[in-house]
Amino acid sequence: MIRALCVLALGCSAPATLPDLVVAEHRADAGDTDGAIAAYHAAQQHCHALRPERVARAACSDALLGEGEVLEHAQRIPQAIATYLAIPPRLADDPTTAATATYRAGKLLLEAGRAVDAWTALWKCVTDYPDEPAATDALSLLLEDGRKRDPRALSDQLATVLTAVAETEVADNIVYDLADLNTKELANPAAARALYDRIPVDYPTSGLRDDAWWYAAQLSLQLGDPKGAAERLRKLLATREVSLGAGSYFSIWLDDAQLELGKILRDQLGDPNGAIAAFRRLPKDYPDSILRDDALYELAVTLAAQRDAPGACRAIADLVKLEPDSKYMAKARPLGAQLGCKP
Repeated sequence: MIRALCVLALGCSAPATLPDLVVAEHRADAGDTDGAIAAYHAAQQHCHALRPERVARAACSDALLGEGEVLEHAQRIPQAIATYLAIPPRLADDPTTAATATYRAGKLLLEAGRAVDAWTALWKCVTDYPDEPAATDALSLLLEDGRKRDPRALSDQLATVLTAVAETEVADNIVYDLADLNTKELANPAAARALYDRIPVDYPTSGLRDDAWWYAAQLSLQLGDPKGAAERLRKLLATREVSLGAGSYFSIWLDDAQLELGKILRDQLGDPNGAIAAFRRLPKDYPDSILRDDALYELAVTLAAQRDAPGACRAIADLVKLEPDSKYMAKARPLGAQLGCKP
C-alpha cells in the first residue's frame, strides 16, 4: 500500500491500478481471500501500463506476490505454491521478484513434506538467481534441511554449485556453509579451516569475513596451531582500525578476539608481554564489552606471574572498581591478599 501511495504521488497513466492494490489489501485484512485475489488479478492486468518502467515493475511485483501471500495466509497452500511457481515466467525482467517467489514456493513445499519438489525450487533459486537476497535464504533452508538428511551429499552438491556461481553474491555463503558442514557433521577441521580462510581472500567484502577469521582461529587451536590462530585473530582485530577510519561497524568478535589473543600469547606462545598488552587493550578499546572483567583478571594473573605485584594490584583494583560483583572476585581477592595489595 505504501508503494501504491508513492506511485499515486508520482502520477501515472492508469490510475485504476492503485485502487486495485489498495482494495486487495483491505479485503485481505478483512479476511476476504477471494475478494483480495480478484483485486490482485485486476492489478496484474493494469500494472504494465504504469510509467516510468520501474513503477510498473514494482506494482506488478506487489500484485503477483500479494496474491500468493493472501493464499498462504489463508492456508490454501497448494494454490499458494502454484501461484508462486507461476510468477518467474511472467517476470523475466524482474529477477528479484522471481527469486522471492521461487524461494517462497520452495519453503512451502518443504513445510508440506514435498522434499524433492522443495529442493528443486530452492536449488533453482540459488542457481538461477545467485545475486538476489532470496538465494541466500534458499541456501539457509537447504543447509538446515540437508544436514539432517545427508550431510555428505549436501556438501558434494554445494561444491558442485559453487563452481557455477563462484563470482556471484551467494558464493561466500556457499563456502561458509561448506566450512560449517566440515566443522560439525563431517568432522574435518582442516578442510573447514581451509574453507574459512578462502572467504577473506576470495570475498574480502563479505559480511561473513570476520566470522570466518574467528572460526578459523578456533579451528587452528583444535589443530594444534596456536601461531595460526594468533595470526587470524590479529587480522580480525585489524578491522577495528579500518572501522574507526571508515565509520563502519565493529565485528561482534572483536572483544572476544582480543581476549583470546592474550590467552594464546601467554599460555601457548610464551609471550607474556604481548599477552599483557592484549589484555590491557580490551577495556580501553571496547568499553562496553562484557569481557572487560575477564581481561582485567587475566591481566592481574599475568602480571603476578611476571612478578609485577604493583601492576597486578592495580589490575585487581580496576576490576573491583569496574565490577565489584564480578565472577572473578572469588579468585581476584585472594590473589590480591597474596600479593599484599591494599584493600
